Formats: sequence, C-alpha cells, structure tokens
Amino acid sequence: MTFMNFSIYSAFMLGMLGLIFHRTHLLAALICLEGMMLSLYTAMAMWITQFDSSSFSFAPMILLTFSACEAGTGLAILAATTRTHGSDLMQNMNMLQC
Repeated sequence: MTFMNFSIYSAFMLGMLGLIFHRTHLLAALICLEGMMLSLYTAMAMWITQFDSSSFSFAPMILLTFSACEAGTGLAILAATTRTHGSDLMQNMNMLQC
C-alpha cells in the first residue's frame, strides 16, 4: 500500500470515526461527512490519474458537485434547526416531536 492510499484510507476512516463518536452537534456531523466526501474525491481523482483513464474523467467533478450540494443542504438544515430549536444539538432533533 502506497503512502497516498494509506492517507486517503485514514482520512476516510477518521471522518467515519468522527461521525460515529462525536454526534452531539449537527455541525460536527456535517464536517465529518464533508471530510469523507473530500477523501473520496481525492481517491477518485488519484485513481483516474494513476490509470490514465479518460473515460471516467468527469466522475470526480460529479462527486464534488454532489458534495457541494450536500454541504449547502446541510447548512440550510443547520440554520433552520438553530432557528426553531435554539441550538444545533442532535438530541433536540427528534423526528417524532412536532
């Protein structure tokens, strides 16, 4: 395993562990998800560069676009829940409450 593969795998796993263990605030969860998406983007871009595959060259840009849409949607949800509930704590966001 090369150093680049190891760093991409560790970045993804650190994002996943952060998402699993630090679920108190919505902003922390969104940052962990964004880190996971960026590590996937880097992995896909390096894979295309390594194999000189021109047929999949649009795939990292599509992934980056979805990541930006996910970040925008997450920040909109963060702003809406902060306005309605007063904080971004995940325990306040129970879907069963009306």
